[in-house]
Amino acid sequence: MSVNWGVLQFPGSCDERDALNACLLATGGHGSARLVWHEETDLSGLDAIVVPGGFSYGDYLRAGAIAGLSPVMGAVADFAADGGPVLGICNGFQVLCEAELLPGALLDNTGTRFICRQGDLVVGDAESPFLTGLTAGETVSVPFKHQSGRFFAPPELLAEIEANRQVAFRYAPGQNPNGSLGDIAGVTNEAGNVLGLMPHPEHAVESFTGSTDGLALFRGVAGAIAGSPA
Repeated sequence: MSVNWGVLQFPGSCDERDALNACLLATGGHGSARLVWHEETDLSGLDAIVVPGGFSYGDYLRAGAIAGLSPVMGAVADFAADGGPVLGICNGFQVLCEAELLPGALLDNTGTRFICRQGDLVVGDAESPFLTGLTAGETVSVPFKHQSGRFFAPPELLAEIEANRQVAFRYAPGQNPNGSLGDIAGVTNEAGNVLGLMPHPEHAVESFTGSTDGLALFRGVAGAIAGSPA
């Protein structure tokens, strides 16, 4: 079975073509990937959605806040409610939180500085099609690059996230770059089909960049859609 990916594009997106490349690599030529402009509302024919990184609307007002109200996000909410897999990366994670498809919020990094470096993540025990190719406790190497990546949730919500096993990734010990609560780098919704993370798996899919660990997320959901192991 081929997989048809949709990668959203907002004014200010800058990582959408890297995401397209990762989607196509994951399916090994058995599928397609296309950009979905933020004004589109028809996602029919798509099997999985990626909300990429960048600076949607210049991060004016608050990172991801304006994009979260875009027409396409209503369609993404319906797609997710029907069980469709949705992956938000960096600004895409912020957009999904602003659209209330994921719990919590992303605040300015401790120190308010933009960070850009390679780092390690530890895979959590969340159940998600994006994690089918990974094992809880496994370490993956991907780039960190963001300025508003500090995951925050009120104590009651944070306890629910932990109790519901919605933590998909944590920063490796000693590598939390932004002050995120619980070293959290990525979470899922309760159903597990929506996943957001601040680091960039789409920049770790080819050996010349130093790591191919990010490809596992894209292959995981492709394998889940195809009904076969990743």
